[in-house]
Amino acid sequence: MKVFVTGASGFIGSALIPELLKAGHQVLGLARSEESAKKLTEAGAEVHRGALDDLDSLTSGAKAADAVIHLGFIHDFTIFAAASETDRRAIEALGDALAGTNRPLVTTSGVMGLNAPDRLATEQDKHLPVSPRVTDTTTQAQVAKGVRASVVRLAPLVHDASYCGFVDLFAQAARRTGTVVYVGDGNNRWSALHRLDAARLFHLVLEQGVAGASYHGVAEEGIPVREIMTAVGQELNLPVASKSPEEAPQFLGPIAGFVAMDAPSSSALTQQQLGWHPTQPGLLADIKQGQYLQG
Repeated sequence: MKVFVTGASGFIGSALIPELLKAGHQVLGLARSEESAKKLTEAGAEVHRGALDDLDSLTSGAKAADAVIHLGFIHDFTIFAAASETDRRAIEALGDALAGTNRPLVTTSGVMGLNAPDRLATEQDKHLPVSPRVTDTTTQAQVAKGVRASVVRLAPLVHDASYCGFVDLFAQAARRTGTVVYVGDGNNRWSALHRLDAARLFHLVLEQGVAGASYHGVAEEGIPVREIMTAVGQELNLPVASKSPEEAPQFLGPIAGFVAMDAPSSSALTQQQLGWHPTQPGLLADIKQGQYLQG
């Protein structure tokens, strides 16, 4: 298949391209900048110029392909509502382009915010209706158009030894304030996934995904945030401290509310349905092994 990939030059996308090429697929990658286009060309992908907010470019990219994997998202928590609206419009444009074809459209969401109090969230759970990000419901709506649309919900901590988005934000905040901070007792849990395992999952969902289904990209079901922050503090040689929910924003900024969330999640059904099994190193091992926290 020729697969149109948004976010193709990003953290997961750069791992997905070789995964798809190895399987015999062609990749058409969305590129907003010359730098992104160069990365895609060097990786062996065809370049499609455009952007997430350029709906015409998304439409033409989708129509030129046999399937779409939508990885792109504007990861700026200061404009989260606007970024979520851009994501909604992008999914709708991609769905319109694929309408009536039964071609795959795989979108990207997260396991944070699922309605699963005091237990592991599963693929059958729905998101609480409080977040402006409506990827799941927007994706579901594309099925009625005749699109084989499904969503991959990723763990919040997608990582390798070189990078982890949230851990990088934790480190930035700690360097700014001189303290690595968790909220309350820090026993709230976050799930994690290595980016190579994520790439393999998107590949399998592309080929085997069922219309309307949700799949979980989770390897480690729930790491206590206190343990994550302790590992960050050790690597940065900075003190680690608990702060109250009222104090936390002074140290963590706009991500304070996320740091306080308890969001353990399971991928048991995904593993059973797709034969996908994470095999890469865990988050704490990558934090200890990686050098990106020293930057």
